[in-house]
Amino acid sequence: MTTTPHRQQLGLAPNARRELPSRLRSILSLGDLEPAARRVLPRPIFGYLQGGVEDNVTLRANGAAFRKWMFRTNVLVNVSSREQHTTLMGQNYSAPFGVAPMGLCALFAFDGDVAIARAAEAAGIPFVLSGAALTRMERVAQAAPTCGWFQAYIPGEAGHIEGLVNRVEAAGFKTLVVTVDTATLANRENNVRAGFSTPLRPSLRLAWDGMVRPRWLVGTLVRTLVEHGMPHFENAGTGRGAPIISGNVVRQFGMRDHLNWEHLALIRRHWRGKLVIKGLTSAADVQRAEQAGADGVILSNHGGRQLDGTVPPMLVLQEAAKVKGGMALMVDSGIRRGTDVLKALALGADHVFVGRPMAYAAAVGGQAGVSHAIGLLRDEVHRDMALLGVKTLKELGQGHLVAV
Repeated sequence: MTTTPHRQQLGLAPNARRELPSRLRSILSLGDLEPAARRVLPRPIFGYLQGGVEDNVTLRANGAAFRKWMFRTNVLVNVSSREQHTTLMGQNYSAPFGVAPMGLCALFAFDGDVAIARAAEAAGIPFVLSGAALTRMERVAQAAPTCGWFQAYIPGEAGHIEGLVNRVEAAGFKTLVVTVDTATLANRENNVRAGFSTPLRPSLRLAWDGMVRPRWLVGTLVRTLVEHGMPHFENAGTGRGAPIISGNVVRQFGMRDHLNWEHLALIRRHWRGKLVIKGLTSAADVQRAEQAGADGVILSNHGGRQLDGTVPPMLVLQEAAKVKGGMALMVDSGIRRGTDVLKALALGADHVFVGRPMAYAAAVGGQAGVSHAIGLLRDEVHRDMALLGVKTLKELGQGHLVAV
């Protein structure tokens, strides 16, 4: 695992900014990536990535939850040797954040899953490959041999579970993330309005949406078709899934509404690596996951993409921290700033994960864009630690926060 050296005390100097590709020079924060990606991606694909479900209540609440806490700083502390390296489930990482699983990344950028994996590997942070990826897990595992995790959508079928677990292990992944908040398809009305479906249905409107984004059309879609052929959902089971563009194929989602704690016990018996459960929003489920033998949990409402009105993970983090036992407690959904990262850690999280901004970064600048996004967030954490008055992440605690 490699790490990236400090950039002028981990602040990007003006001359260093000039060395960036021109399309990245105006990206000063993760928030700048969304409008930049909107200018690159076709309307249906951007709509899928950006949107939540129904009225987007949870999507908006995720960001607002971080603003419910303000910092209490410590001054006159020598923070010149501050360090943000961290250990998570026995492995060392260069920063307290990683890249959350996101499906369809190969639609956002050419070889999107591989580009994000390579950027995370080079930065020394965890990257979670989505089970809804369009790139075979075996190939992505080679791109992130030390930092790659695999996230699975698992139906309640014993035979399917055993086959998929065996494949993930054979691919070389050491950490399996089981997402448990997808018992049925969410009501993503924004997808319908944007003209998005999986698979994408050929139409004149879809063709036009691609034509008005020529950079994406040539650099992502055409290049993908030429070099790799038609993308398919590659990792839902032991075999190949549906193609991403089809006029008559129906994507199968299996018996996800059958999945229960007994299936989790089956996974635990078969999986010899680290097991992480993702999609919990209650302390009771965190405690049950610990009793079931999980090595870690990710508090998550799927970035506001499943049940609208679900509580933001930040608002249940404190009570979850009290019952996590020996597990690693992680969180995603709504993290956009270094201050968000530090607030989550102060409330009891061991690590956080960032989703959409990394996909936007891939759309804007490929692997270089993701590396830039990782660097921006790492710089903010480094700077914020100094202003907060802490030298190590272990010093963070609830005493650094005030509820407002």
